[in-house]
Amino acid sequence: MEKKMRFGIKSKIIIGYLIVIVCLFIAFFVLNSQISSLQKERNFIIDHDIEVHDLTNRIEKHLLDMETGQRGYIITGEASYLEPYNSAATSWEKDYNALYQLLNNNPNQQEKLEKIKGSIQDWIEAAGEPTIALKKENNTKELQQFFEKDPGRQYMDDIRSQFTSFRNVEKKSTETRATELDEKNQKIKIGLYGLLLFVTLISLAIAIVLSNSIVNTIKEVTQTIKRITASKGELKGRIKVRSNDEIKDLGLATNALLENIEERNWLQTNIAHAVTMYQGIASVDKLAEKFLFTVSEMTQASFGAFYVREENDKGNLFVKQAAFADRKGDAGRESFLIGEGLIGQAALEKRTFVINDVPDTYQLITSGLGDVKPKSIFIVPVLFEDEVIAVIELASLHEFTVLEQELISQVIETFGLTINGVIRRMEIARLLKESQAMTEELQAQSEELQTQSEELQMQSEELRMINEQLEERTKDAEEKSFELEAAKEDLEEKAHQLELNSQYKSEFLANMSHELRTPLNSILILSEMLEENAAKTLSEDEEEYARIIHSSGKDLLALINDILDLSKVESGKLDILLAEMNMSELPDQIERNFSHVAEQKNVQLKINKAQDVPDIIHTDEKRFQQIVKNLLSNAFKFTESGSVTVSIQRVADHRLTTAMRTVDTDCWLEIAVADTGIGIPKEKHQLIFEAFQQADGATVRKYGGTGLGLSICSEFAKLLGGWISLSSEVGKGSTFTLYLPSLSNGLIDYEKVNFAYEEVAVSVEEAEPEAEITEINHPVQPVESSLQDGENVFQDKRVLIVDDDQRNIFALKTALAKQGMTIMTAHNGIECLEMMENSEPFDLILMDIMMPQMDGYEAMQKIRGELKLVDLPIIALTAKAMKNDREKCLEAGASDYISKPLDLNQLFSVMRVWLVN
Repeated sequence: MEKKMRFGIKSKIIIGYLIVIVCLFIAFFVLNSQISSLQKERNFIIDHDIEVHDLTNRIEKHLLDMETGQRGYIITGEASYLEPYNSAATSWEKDYNALYQLLNNNPNQQEKLEKIKGSIQDWIEAAGEPTIALKKENNTKELQQFFEKDPGRQYMDDIRSQFTSFRNVEKKSTETRATELDEKNQKIKIGLYGLLLFVTLISLAIAIVLSNSIVNTIKEVTQTIKRITASKGELKGRIKVRSNDEIKDLGLATNALLENIEERNWLQTNIAHAVTMYQGIASVDKLAEKFLFTVSEMTQASFGAFYVREENDKGNLFVKQAAFADRKGDAGRESFLIGEGLIGQAALEKRTFVINDVPDTYQLITSGLGDVKPKSIFIVPVLFEDEVIAVIELASLHEFTVLEQELISQVIETFGLTINGVIRRMEIARLLKESQAMTEELQAQSEELQTQSEELQMQSEELRMINEQLEERTKDAEEKSFELEAAKEDLEEKAHQLELNSQYKSEFLANMSHELRTPLNSILILSEMLEENAAKTLSEDEEEYARIIHSSGKDLLALINDILDLSKVESGKLDILLAEMNMSELPDQIERNFSHVAEQKNVQLKINKAQDVPDIIHTDEKRFQQIVKNLLSNAFKFTESGSVTVSIQRVADHRLTTAMRTVDTDCWLEIAVADTGIGIPKEKHQLIFEAFQQADGATVRKYGGTGLGLSICSEFAKLLGGWISLSSEVGKGSTFTLYLPSLSNGLIDYEKVNFAYEEVAVSVEEAEPEAEITEINHPVQPVESSLQDGENVFQDKRVLIVDDDQRNIFALKTALAKQGMTIMTAHNGIECLEMMENSEPFDLILMDIMMPQMDGYEAMQKIRGELKLVDLPIIALTAKAMKNDREKCLEAGASDYISKPLDLNQLFSVMRVWLVN
């Protein structure tokens, strides 16, 4: 098809004007021709007719001169009268010939001239020459006879009559030509107007055509742009211009702009999708698989491999972590050294390779119908801090476009940071596991050391050595914690927004813990002292009041722990510690903890354990015990009569669902807690597993509770890889069934657990790991009996209590005074320093952390630094229990750390250790 000739707006306007000018020129030439014709006719009338009349008059004049000369000569005989005659006789023929020639286009008039000529010649021959000859001969008689007849007069009259007729004809001819000239002039005038109208119409037509060709095209372009604008970002529409002019150039330029914008939008959309798709991924292999799948979908790539740098004894090695469209795992080599192959060369040179001439030996792309050779290969290195940490290879059945190459190049600009972050998180997770293992070991050793210290008071030297070992291990743990903190701070910088969101919640929960535990501390201490009734001053009712207050305080502490546990579960910050659990002891534990509850409520407790239940399973025993305890507590709470039955059995293979078979586990256990209580309506089955929800308001009023227990149990079950199901009928009872796998091969999807930067830690986890599972049949040892051995240690010891809460000061002062200690108090760090400078030395300091003006951290630092009291025992007390508070207190100068609410047994045990040392 031939290329359409370009016809621009300028050309259209110029051609339009040229057509108008040509029309004007044509009109001018036509008009000029007509005017010239009129001029010629007018000149013809003027010149021809005047000339005809002039020649006619001259001929008549010549005849008159001849007649006058003839008569004068005849009358006078003077020869001078013949001169006019002779001159006229010679001249009239010349004028006649000229007149005859002038009328060559009028034969009729020429005929009349010939008749006039004949008449003139007849006069000359009959009257002119004969009379002159007679006069010359002086023949008077014949002259007289001649004039008597006078034939010449008749000739002259005829000639005059002929000339009159001739002139009349000429006059009529002149009038006719004048009339024709007027008619022609009128026609020319009409033609001029018509030509003017024609030129005007042609000009208007050209103007309309040109304007329409321009305006319509512009309107079409404008409408297309408006449609694109109204489409709210949809850029699929294009401007279609049929003309080949500047408007088409505008349309093509606009289309090019739209295509460019559409490509940019496509590029930015895909970049944003690629950046967001790997958020939350915590392993390199899954990140590589997700990246390859996403990029292959964006670029229509049919094959791909992802290599990540690893260090070994040979140096940096790039190992394949994932592949796309892999055929039996043979998608490329498993590893490359730097400089080896195109992968190694790309890593060495830090540049991208695009190969469109693919050799025949290259890896074929496999489909259902066969193998296909790729047309293009794209190899790109991923950089982090100018170091290649990964290399990606893609193959496609089409050549990679520039836009696709640009997309991949922009995506990998930040992808290196993501890969490095995932690797760092994996390393942090590994270090955290090691730290947790060491912490557990440290806690176990600390408990063992405490027990030995209480039982073997006389072996102080051995206790000191054990404490030194414990301090060394604590320092090692602190160093690990510091390393973990450094790694965590690096992670915090890369996820600042997440830290802020978590920080607000953590601060709120920590502050709530502090504000609740501070008054609760004094309540528990004082109520416990009243409950013991050491002075025997309280009645039995008053002792019961104290027990109720102490029990309520314990319940409030459990509620605080539940709220904090639920918060950690929701934010993904709860640690799951897998270990072996002895299932053979579970029935005895349940019997020991709940048999007295069953006796009190007159409800039968039945425990059934199947023979096929394994003796050892792998799970988090603490969370498992918490779930079972909560389910049994609810069962007894809502059962007034009848029985509570616990059934423990292994899930048979034929009952395993498809989802359960996919879990890597030794076996599945089914622990069912059935009661004959009030039951739960079916429509409330899902509601009760939500936080702060119970079946209805009447249940809350009658039985109490916060509605947190089942929510926490459900979340714990999910973290342990299982779930809780409910079967219930109103009035007949309920059955809660816990399905749990034995995770001997590790936690399911453990890498997806979101380890937080700063977790709220309850004091139970820090100092009393077994507080949540109460051994009901083992009552708490009275404070009084636990202190008998320490009276000689505490007697007359000077103790400084530094706390801004008067209730805590009163409770501690009362408890310590009973042990024979001398108590001094300060309300903040400044008062503490002043008292230490101005009073006798103290044997021990109990230091609160959260205080106005100067907190406990700063006060301990000044005591150790400015006052140089490095050996003075300082025990840090705080109700804002964060997991790293212990390390902060020890770093600030504390000798030991206890969280509020205080357990007097624990407090006196720690004080005894440091006072003895």
